[in-house]
Amino acid sequence: MAQGSCRRRLAAEFRFYDLRHTGNTLAADTGAKFKDLMVRAGQSSQKAQLIYQHSTLEHQRRLAEDIDAHVRDRRAGGKQSGGDARQA
Repeated sequence: MAQGSCRRRLAAEFRFYDLRHTGNTLAADTGAKFKDLMVRAGQSSQKAQLIYQHSTLEHQRRLAEDIDAHVRDRRAGGKQSGGDARQA
C-alpha cells in the first residue's frame, strides 16, 4: 500500500511512533516482567522503558481487586503466598 493512501486513512495527529507507548502499556498489562518489557521494546535503561510504559485505569482496578482479595484471604486464615488472589 502506498504511504499516501495509508496516511489518508489515519487521523491527522496519528504518529506510528506512538505505538511504542501503546505496545509497551498493553504488554505490561499482561503481567510481563519489567526486564522482559525492556528487551521486547529494545530499551537499554529502566528510565527509557518507563517513558513508554503507562498505568491504565483497568490495570489499577485489577490491582486493587487483587490486593483486596489477598487481604480478605489472609483475614480468613488463608495461606496463599502470591500469584493471582482472585483464583483462591
